[in-house]
Amino acid sequence: MSLLKVERLTKIFRSGLVGGFEIRAVDDVSFEIKPGEIVSLVGESGSGKTTVGKLILRLIKPTSGRILFEGRDITELSKKQLRREYYKDVQAVFQDPFASFNPLHEIDRAFDLVFRSFFPDVGRDERDEMINDALTQVGLNPSEVRGKYPHQLSGGQLQRILIARALLVKPKLLIADEAVSMLDASTRIDILNLLGDFRDRYDTSVLFVTHDLALGYYISDSTIIMYRGTIVEMGDTEKVFHNPLHPYTQMLLESVPDLNVKWEFRGIEPEKEERGIYEIAGCRYAPRCPKVKDVCFKVRPELREVEKNHWVACHLYGGG
Repeated sequence: MSLLKVERLTKIFRSGLVGGFEIRAVDDVSFEIKPGEIVSLVGESGSGKTTVGKLILRLIKPTSGRILFEGRDITELSKKQLRREYYKDVQAVFQDPFASFNPLHEIDRAFDLVFRSFFPDVGRDERDEMINDALTQVGLNPSEVRGKYPHQLSGGQLQRILIARALLVKPKLLIADEAVSMLDASTRIDILNLLGDFRDRYDTSVLFVTHDLALGYYISDSTIIMYRGTIVEMGDTEKVFHNPLHPYTQMLLESVPDLNVKWEFRGIEPEKEERGIYEIAGCRYAPRCPKVKDVCFKVRPELREVEKNHWVACHLYGGG
């Protein structure tokens, strides 16, 4: 049974009142997350991955489609229901830990909303014990961070505090949106290991939103590759990374630097002529694809399961 099921999710942003234009940030996206599963949502900037996370959190409303959490369509929930029911089970950790804290207040204030919303009857002593226990579980010494202001702590410490805040609620789904992109390399692995421990300890599912392929491979059971608002490939992480089928996925993996190879300046190559334009009617990757066919500009490919737990949206694999 799925914990979260996204069905044909679409989000269109409109600009201007008269003569404006539309941007399909998310276009007909469908996927599932199982209980205790870590899923990486991977793509370049502008691929729509962060918008998907915001839609699942109901920070923005979808234009169309459904988001089913334990079979319940959360797009129909009121703000009151979201606060009291949905956010008890779904929490988030965002990209910039410094932006998540008020610089004028001590970091302890970050826990206030959690207790007001979910533990209003907990006394001060029990509250302190719960906070200290959560901080200890994410590798922090409560006496070293409590009572401090955000500028007195590192980005890694602040990110751990945000995870501790989510840990207090013990959610069924944690959305980590570029949660380690602003941290140094050694701290990134520590945070990823925390997310893995979080899953193992509480059977919490994690949607790990990232542009970094290596981090996605390290942490996830399943991987979803997005390009310009659409899913081009998804499936078991091992299959997607070791047998990439879509040309875009292949390009992403080929672009990962090899530590054994040093870049060598060879001069500036002339710009290559772009083929066609980005048309919603066809594959969004067609203008950049080295394997493009005429049908790619005319018909949008559907996601097809080419092997067990491995889907790809490409005319190279039937239907075109």
